Amino acid sequence: MNTIDQSVLTNVNGQGPGSQANSAEMRENFMTLLVAQLKNQDPLNPMENAEMTSQLAQINTVSGIEQLNETMTGINGQIEQGKFMQATSLIGKAVLVPGERVLVGEGAPTPFAMEFNRPADSVKVNIVDGAGQIVRTLDLGGVNAGMQTVEWDGKLADGSVAPDGAYRFQVEATDADGRNVPNETFNYAQVFAVSTGHPDGPRLDLGGIFEPVRLEDIRQVV
Repeated sequence: MNTIDQSVLTNVNGQGPGSQANSAEMRENFMTLLVAQLKNQDPLNPMENAEMTSQLAQINTVSGIEQLNETMTGINGQIEQGKFMQATSLIGKAVLVPGERVLVGEGAPTPFAMEFNRPADSVKVNIVDGAGQIVRTLDLGGVNAGMQTVEWDGKLADGSVAPDGAYRFQVEATDADGRNVPNETFNYAQVFAVSTGHPDGPRLDLGGIFEPVRLEDIRQVV
């Protein structure tokens, strides 16, 4: 009896059916087996020091891994808490996030933005109402690469003031050869609340019209 049952070592190392919850019991069993092995070993063929050291090293490795896991769990908790505090500090502020919404209140629309990865020679923005009808087209001409902020004056194609409500904007951008220029659209929204319990961090509640967003989605804070 010169070696401990490998199934026991597998469980201790967390690779078998054992779990972290009962790892303390497995370590105790490991030591019990080791002591029993030493007591019952063949006097003419005793366990080598290197073999004993190797087996003890395995149990020490398990303990070290568990301590590391506990430390990482604590660090992750602190990171999540920091994200939550950062998110709550945005309540009441306006943020620029991915989207294509424009809100009009008392004739004043919210600004919006778009980002181009290369210059565009022709950029047109269609303002679309809730029925899907284009109510105004803005001709921005040529624009450079990067973020471009747009402020609609809130007027319809006939010159009248747009009724209060929610609108969308659609971007048509082409280069000198008439090829489409890819872009990403953004809208401004106000942060009303913060929710937790999501696997990838807290969510910012932007009101019923907008979908909740992550902290990583924010491009600008006003």
